[in-house]
Amino acid sequence: MKKHFINQDKLTLFTKVIASKIQNGFVIVEQNDKMPFTVLYKEGKKINHTLNFLVCCATLGMWSLPWLYMSKVTGKDKKVLIAIDEEGVIFEEKCYLG
Repeated sequence: MKKHFINQDKLTLFTKVIASKIQNGFVIVEQNDKMPFTVLYKEGKKINHTLNFLVCCATLGMWSLPWLYMSKVTGKDKKVLIAIDEEGVIFEEKCYLG
């Protein structure tokens, strides 16, 4: 098994990426410093379907597309894995909620 050492610049960039996600509303769920990875979670926004229905009726259905987008994309919870791979490259991957 090869051991790859991660330099300080990569760790600094790794912590900056995590800090920017935390500023955007994510919360750390799991963290490992030995093999640097962090799992972050952000709860989806609550959608007021009654108000959106009234706006949809008032705009003769034109509001249905933004309402559908809000329901399917911004209304869902998000879970993200941020890690440093064996070559020292920082990557971000979406985790499935289940």
